[in-house]
Amino acid sequence: MTGSTWGGDQLDLDAYLARIGHTGDRRPTLDTLRALHAGHGAAIGFENLEIVLGRPVPLDLASLQDKMVRQRRGGYCYEQNLLYAAALERLGFRVTGLGARIRMGEEKLRPVTHALLKVELDGAEWITDVGFGGEALPAPVPLRDGAEVRQGAWTFGLVREPGTGSWVLRSRHADGWFDLYAFGTEERFPVDYAVFNHYISTHPRSPFTRRIVVQKPGAALRRTLIGRDLTLTRPDWSQEVRRIAPEELPALLDTAFGITLTAADAAALVAHAAE
Repeated sequence: MTGSTWGGDQLDLDAYLARIGHTGDRRPTLDTLRALHAGHGAAIGFENLEIVLGRPVPLDLASLQDKMVRQRRGGYCYEQNLLYAAALERLGFRVTGLGARIRMGEEKLRPVTHALLKVELDGAEWITDVGFGGEALPAPVPLRDGAEVRQGAWTFGLVREPGTGSWVLRSRHADGWFDLYAFGTEERFPVDYAVFNHYISTHPRSPFTRRIVVQKPGAALRRTLIGRDLTLTRPDWSQEVRRIAPEELPALLDTAFGITLTAADAAALVAHAAE
């Protein structure tokens, strides 16, 4: 393919970098990749609020910039990783899209519905994914069988699965390794994510069409809002769960997840949550 695969030529790079708080080097190096990944994950929360409010989820770059950069909203995997890929491409990184089957500790075969990215640097390959929500990677992971990395208070591993040849990203839980998702090496493009996005944002069996899902990983604390239940997970895997009143949601989204709603959207979300 020729030209811009990810729309990096359409990106307001200065605005994006300001949004994620990146003021450092812009050269396509591993240090820059790590800084961009960390900054994006810290600044932009995972959320499905457009779906909950009955709206489509557009994936064109203009819409993604308007929502996540200018409006200071969040997004889910396709939105986040497409915006991130545009920035990486603009900065000169070699970016490839991949697709994953969610596992979340189960062996059930699910369809390919998750978007993640691979970056090639100096002969090595890295997985970088800012759109996985509660157990999202805080930093890139080397695409190497047996890779194990400590990131903040959390430990992640990557293994090549015997038999299938799939790569499996996993997280170390209190009782051992926990499979997050499995992915292959087939290259995916924005048009592929558009198809996945339609299913995830509209199908009644999608986990994102039935209830609010907002998540924010952190170096020492993970925040998850499912429906009206706020769960705080700490590195020792202890959890604190609190039921949130509908009228509390807009302020909580702003302070705990970095998601800013307009007055109209806040009112609509409160009304939805009160149903």
